[in-house]
Amino acid sequence: MEKKNINLLKLAPLELLVAAVLFIASIFAFSFIVHEALFEREDEFDLKVIHYFTAHSSPSLITWMERVTFFGSSTFLLPAYLVLIGFYLFKKNYRYVSDIAVIGISSTAIMFALKKIFHRHRPDMPILKGIAGYSFPSGHSLSSFIFATILLYLLWQESRLPKGWKSILTVIVVLYPIIVGLSRIILNVHYATDVIGGFCLGTAWVIAIFFLMKKIRQRFDANRHETV
Repeated sequence: MEKKNINLLKLAPLELLVAAVLFIASIFAFSFIVHEALFEREDEFDLKVIHYFTAHSSPSLITWMERVTFFGSSTFLLPAYLVLIGFYLFKKNYRYVSDIAVIGISSTAIMFALKKIFHRHRPDMPILKGIAGYSFPSGHSLSSFIFATILLYLLWQESRLPKGWKSILTVIVVLYPIIVGLSRIILNVHYATDVIGGFCLGTAWVIAIFFLMKKIRQRFDANRHETV
């Protein structure tokens, strides 16, 4: 038991370092995209991606992407969040309930705020009709990424599930936001930089919010022990 505790103590700084590097890299990548694609209006990369998928997309692929993109929409994610919260309310795990609610609501608020700030218009001639709102960052990409991160967090907290199944489910969950993001590009409702920006923002925000919630919880627990 003593050796295990020592190993865990050694692992914690490494995890903190990895999280810090990912956070900084995500912020840098997001800022770079904002500067180049939005402020400088460098669209060569986005146009190349659009031309590639326009040339290689078949009717069957378009149909499949129209179905896949649904799983990044609020029509899917809102009920999915409610089911997840309801499940942990039933199990009386109020910590998970608060974590899910805070991460989901805060990321959605940031996404809408940034769309209002940047005012980037969507690509011309979208395949998926009836899409309104601004383009950057991609809401489907950000929202599906955040939801996938929550699922991964809950998955690896589940002690009763064998590691083999955890690994298989992890691959599926990781692929989920990637495919949703690709669907937005293939359907020409978002630029590639919108999707990449959404993933970068999601990575930075998840790291930041988990860190903040951990610190708040530690402070609350410390204050509670002092008053007891």
